[in-house]
Amino acid sequence: MQYREIKKATPHTKETQPQVEKTVYSILEKIRQEGDRALIYYEKKFDNYEPETFLVSEEDAVAAKKKLPKPIAEEIDFSVERAISFARIQRKSYIEFEKELSPGQIVGQKLIPLESCGCYAPGGRYPSITSAILTIAPAKVAGVKRIIACSPPGPKGAIDPGVLYAMQKMGVNEIYCFGGAQAIGAFAYGTETIRPVDFIVGPGNQYVNEAKRQVFGTVGIDMLAGPSECLVIADETARADYIAADLVAQCEHDPSVRTGLVTTSEELALKTMDEVERQLKDRTTQEVARRSWEDNGVIAVVDTLEDAIAFANEYAPEHIEIHTSDPRALLPYLKNYGTLFLGENTPEVYADKVSGLNHPLPTGGSVRFSGGLWVGQFLKVVTYQEVDEKASKALARLTETRCLYEGMDAHRYAAAIRLENMQK
Repeated sequence: MQYREIKKATPHTKETQPQVEKTVYSILEKIRQEGDRALIYYEKKFDNYEPETFLVSEEDAVAAKKKLPKPIAEEIDFSVERAISFARIQRKSYIEFEKELSPGQIVGQKLIPLESCGCYAPGGRYPSITSAILTIAPAKVAGVKRIIACSPPGPKGAIDPGVLYAMQKMGVNEIYCFGGAQAIGAFAYGTETIRPVDFIVGPGNQYVNEAKRQVFGTVGIDMLAGPSECLVIADETARADYIAADLVAQCEHDPSVRTGLVTTSEELALKTMDEVERQLKDRTTQEVARRSWEDNGVIAVVDTLEDAIAFANEYAPEHIEIHTSDPRALLPYLKNYGTLFLGENTPEVYADKVSGLNHPLPTGGSVRFSGGLWVGQFLKVVTYQEVDEKASKALARLTETRCLYEGMDAHRYAAAIRLENMQK
């Protein structure tokens, strides 16, 4: 694969973050040892937040809708319905079964919902309504019995009304107003007033991510998602203004976002460069978006779409958009992405807000071995088997042979005693 870079990203050295690890470890240990007292301490320290209780009352959750403009509430209703509908389709693709593997040996698969999960919706630069909806929806559809959720207090000392309404709309069992590594600790270890959960999902900053990494094993986690990523594949038929708009939209998330364009048209590449600059000047969030684009944006020109596909599979981004004359023609050949957008009328921003597909998604190249959060992650796939006497004889002989080779005498005897009894 050969390509010409029209715009390069600034090289970054990958550094470990021992200070973040140390800080998070101390937070988690304090939460584990001191429970609510530690949670109160850290919320005061990091968020200047000192409530009587972190649990959001049902009354306050219901009242959140009244604080929203009607179009926003209606949009959230639509997004919730869309997310639930998609999760239901995915759930139907995941099946239980019972089959006869060979004469006399019955095998089966069961899907058991997790007992509990904690859904984290970050605060930070923007309210994260989408994170609330798309972490809770698959848990609800999977049948998780106890779903709790949290989000940090905003400038007004409360969860953003849009985030809170989304949580309430989806029937979360408990809603808490706190965030950061201390929230992950409370979910994982529990406190005097919060029962721990089995599984933690949702994106967050480096401290939240590190906390999820450190509690993994005590609880399950969805993934360690980093800054967002988006790559556009385009040919000469694509519109530079659409591509630029989609790239700038992703850059708006965070200065660390990775964005790129790989195209067979140098003319389009240059036009897109100009369009990005023009559009950045008009955005109220240009300070964040410009830094992201200047540091991490990439534009590359290739000779063929086959080269573009190879580039994309190596780039391995969270999102890929295809702006070509026949977007579906590329679908069978793209392997490394979190989610895919076919055609110029399918921008990534739809997934960020309302279209309802899997979210959060893997980043940092982990799309090579992982997909996004989905309903299946809230279901334990367990198996069972039943063997009749005839089949047991055959399996016992084979088991005894293996055990003799491996030197596991007690295993051998567990098979041999049955074989001996059945031959009497």
